Amino acid sequence: MKLAVVGATGLVGNVMLKVLAEQKVEFSELILVASEKSVGKQIEFRGEIYTVIGLKDAVAKRPDIALFSAGGDTSLEWAPKFAEVGTTVIDNSSAWRMDPTKKLIIPEVNADCLTEEDKIIANPNCSTIQMVMVLAPLYKKYGIKRIVVSTYQSITGTGVKAVNQLENEYKGIQGEMAYPFPIHRNAIPQCDVFEENGYTKEEMKLVRETQKILANPDIAVTATAIRVPVVGGHSESVNVQLEKPFEVSDIRKILHETEGVIVQDNPATQIYPMPLYAHGKDDVFVGRIRKDNTVENGLNLWVVADNLRKGAATNAVQIAQYLIANKLVSNQLEKA
Repeated sequence: MKLAVVGATGLVGNVMLKVLAEQKVEFSELILVASEKSVGKQIEFRGEIYTVIGLKDAVAKRPDIALFSAGGDTSLEWAPKFAEVGTTVIDNSSAWRMDPTKKLIIPEVNADCLTEEDKIIANPNCSTIQMVMVLAPLYKKYGIKRIVVSTYQSITGTGVKAVNQLENEYKGIQGEMAYPFPIHRNAIPQCDVFEENGYTKEEMKLVRETQKILANPDIAVTATAIRVPVVGGHSESVNVQLEKPFEVSDIRKILHETEGVIVQDNPATQIYPMPLYAHGKDDVFVGRIRKDNTVENGLNLWVVADNLRKGAATNAVQIAQYLIANKLVSNQLEKA
């Protein structure tokens, strides 16, 4: 099986390679792909040196799976070209997420809807992934009427430029700015650009993607996304109004039994999720689980995850693993 990583020199691409190595994903050929300015760079993976190639050359190699993390414009232009030669594209950008002909996948939640006909598969937004990982099993049992979510998002979601800005500001060095304001000792109530409705694109991703993944456009979702000077991962304060009554003990039990979710919830001993300790991990952490007594069937949750791993690279690799395990990629179909 030929596996391509498109955007291999970027922040998420680098994490994809780490996850591929950790998960011991098997392939016969690894194709590392990036923009023209990065062609010719060498990257070490599992003790071997690989030379980065361009997109046109990568299409000619007809990979079975291509993990894309190269931005929306690149995905819009090149994902269909890979799909035309039989490649299954798993795209980490926002390019295809709301396309009604493309599936938006969190493996633990809805991978069972995938077929061999799905040649472009969308990876959800990082904030959506960690929230829906926790809410999906609750939705299944209790139903959900309304979600109010406030996010506290790591600068790594913006990219290397933002990481450099924080490090420079911490050291008192003047440098290139990823944000229009300082991020050190600050919180910026804007993630992505504003839409006409006064919400940012990031906030509307949480609304639209949650409804699509749970296949229910009637779930009311409102979001506020904030950028904070954190490196380890995204945090979310999630207020949910369920459709049915619940006991907190049952909520904890359901989440404890949910694959990919770890409950850290003992305020008496100061046990709760924090991005510093989620950093580098693939699970989604949930705590501060308590009733909201101001609304019928109200529930409060605190959800934390490494946005570059489960929020991006790990989720994409898990989709690839699902495709491989269920023989939904081209080379396996041909052999069958």
